[in-house]
Amino acid sequence: MRYLWIVLLCLLCSCTSIPEGLKVVDGFELPRYLGTWYEIARLDHSFERGLTDISADYSLRDDGGVKVLNSGYEVEQGQRKIAEGKAYFIDTADIGRLKVSFFGPFYGAYNIIALDKVGYRYAMIAGPDRDYLWILARSPNLETNIKQELIQQAKALGFATEKLIFDQHPPQ
Repeated sequence: MRYLWIVLLCLLCSCTSIPEGLKVVDGFELPRYLGTWYEIARLDHSFERGLTDISADYSLRDDGGVKVLNSGYEVEQGQRKIAEGKAYFIDTADIGRLKVSFFGPFYGAYNIIALDKVGYRYAMIAGPDRDYLWILARSPNLETNIKQELIQQAKALGFATEKLIFDQHPPQ
């Protein structure tokens, strides 16, 4: 009986769904997505609270998945915080829908809902519901007009864009 509860808990905590009414990008090319991305904006959540200068590095894993290395500067502690995870495609590799884990068997949704398909310069990511949203870019700064377009798109999709936190990156 104890094992049944553990399995049930794992299923409940492994939320890899996509919010109703949202579509993920197709024609996705993982090799072009790999590398460093900088967080431009996010909705608040506990695992990034108090962090600034946040970035993510994506690389291939030996098992065909994606190695995820997230880092951010923890202002209160005065040091960089790093979290290593893994991600795997939920559907086929050309669909921008992955599950990502930083804690053992527990996975969360990584839904790519907007992507610059020409240059892979920016992306917008949703979690399993509208409480999770990230705007990412290949450089620490994103052109104002593109940022505003993504924010308007997110607002039209039902995200609370007035609650976005805009990340700060040191000058390069």
